[in-house]
Amino acid sequence: MDRRDREPEGAEDNIVRALSERSQHVVHITHNDLDAAGGDAIHRMKYGDVFTIWCPVGKFLPLFDAVSGAPGRGDLISISDLGYQAGVEQRIGRARSNGWRIEWRDHHRWQEDEIRSVERMVDLLHIDTTTCATGVVARDLAPGDPVAAEVARVVCDYDLWRHEDPRSKVLGRVVMRRENREYVRDCLVRGIFTDAVIEREYADIVDEMERDIRRSVRRAVIVDGRYRIAFAPFYGFPSETAHRIRNTLGTDIEVIVSANGRFSIRSAPPVSHLIARRFGGGGHPHAAGGTFEFSLLDRLLFRLLRRNRHCRRLAEAAEAIAE
Repeated sequence: MDRRDREPEGAEDNIVRALSERSQHVVHITHNDLDAAGGDAIHRMKYGDVFTIWCPVGKFLPLFDAVSGAPGRGDLISISDLGYQAGVEQRIGRARSNGWRIEWRDHHRWQEDEIRSVERMVDLLHIDTTTCATGVVARDLAPGDPVAAEVARVVCDYDLWRHEDPRSKVLGRVVMRRENREYVRDCLVRGIFTDAVIEREYADIVDEMERDIRRSVRRAVIVDGRYRIAFAPFYGFPSETAHRIRNTLGTDIEVIVSANGRFSIRSAPPVSHLIARRFGGGGHPHAAGGTFEFSLLDRLLFRLLRRNRHCRRLAEAAEAIAE
């Protein structure tokens, strides 16, 4: 991994130290999928050297805490592909007081009061739910650039599930492996969408994906109510796993749960983002993510029974939401 491409799993103190020693004038906080890689590629087309921080949704606030505490020196924090989370205003205020400028580009759904609250505190807030985050970034940072436009088109094809360009599926799956993220990003900077490395990784991933999906489907537990909800352990490839569960088990909502309590949710009705918000997350109407606060007992129960009290809480939340 490039030393400027930071993962939030490490101690936040290390990030603060690295930021204080940085030579880059742009810090890009973004998600950790193909859409994030595309947006980061366009940041590098625009700014050259960028200090990139890849951020799972559930780590956004603690990570922003770490960044906002570092000296800004008039430099830019650019946030992309990450939606609003309650309490972010305090982080923005701290960052501004430490000398940072802040721009935020996103394609998730925000409430009007959330937009008003953040918009008055940042230098730019651009939300467009009609495109992917890379599309928003490309329009702002590289208007008229044909390479940036093609990167946005390919990334949006995958992120918005259009399935019109076979290159997007390959890249989306290859980026699921963390070790491939910067390689794909650097290819996109140069307008390269496939090569021998990408093709080799994709072939290996397809084999692994099929094994993981079959394993998740076998261990899925169904909760019936207003919606037919499947809870399944996460072994990899949440979107593809949810799609297979829906086709196989006839579910309305699929919740793919990691051992640490993080979950991805997919839904046929447009409620994923509303449910995820009840669990500290967010996303899109049909695809989102959040976190269950697992105790040791919760972990054991989910490992043994594939369900625990949090599954019941999520089912109750789904029942209470008006579409």
